[in-house]
Amino acid sequence: MLPYSVLLVLSGILIAIAERFWPRVPTQRLLRRGFFLDLVYLFLNAEIFGALVSIWLASQIPVKYIQPWRETLGLNGIVSFPVWLQLTVFLVVKDFFQWLVHNLMHRIPVLWHFHRTHHSTEEMDWLSNWRFHWVEIVAYQLVLYLPATLVEVSSEAAYGCAVISTLIGHLAHANLRLSLGPLEYILNSPTLHAWHHVHPDYGPTDRNFAISLSLWDWLFGTAHLPKETPKRLGLRESDLATSLPQ
Repeated sequence: MLPYSVLLVLSGILIAIAERFWPRVPTQRLLRRGFFLDLVYLFLNAEIFGALVSIWLASQIPVKYIQPWRETLGLNGIVSFPVWLQLTVFLVVKDFFQWLVHNLMHRIPVLWHFHRTHHSTEEMDWLSNWRFHWVEIVAYQLVLYLPATLVEVSSEAAYGCAVISTLIGHLAHANLRLSLGPLEYILNSPTLHAWHHVHPDYGPTDRNFAISLSLWDWLFGTAHLPKETPKRLGLRESDLATSLPQ
């Protein structure tokens, strides 16, 4: 298997090329506003903060303390499933908890204070996927650690889940004029996620919380998918002034 970091970069390059041919916003430049800032976020959030938080969590809540619960709940057998089934179970469980956390980040003021960093981008492409405050990493991993550890899967399944999540995350944030058709009832997409980032004066906020799977938004009534594309992305000036960490 290729290292995750290599796949991360390769997927970004391929989507960046596609953005040149089928852009949602044709006037958006490759080196758009915030491009180099997002490169810094990519390096820090993908490679450093995520690893540090994972190491810290594992030291605070060792797997040996979770093992008895895994046995009690009858989850030990999942690792014996075919890899594709392990991957599917893990992805669905992980994505649902991520959807819940993302939803709460828009509804609880103290969490929105940090999450609005992600919404500060006014010109979005695949790299915008990595613009978020480090506190978000802590929040997501605190919530995800227990279910992710309870649902024990093979390293191949965990790797596959990480790759799929990253690819969909890059695609959803891409400056692409791309509809997935009926698949948008299941998977996140550029058309869905652009409306999640719509400027408050140009469309409804708190919609399309999907990370990888849009089905949660359709099930819980938070999906929004008009035919047109948003006219403007980003935040109001009052939020924008304090959206980035100082």
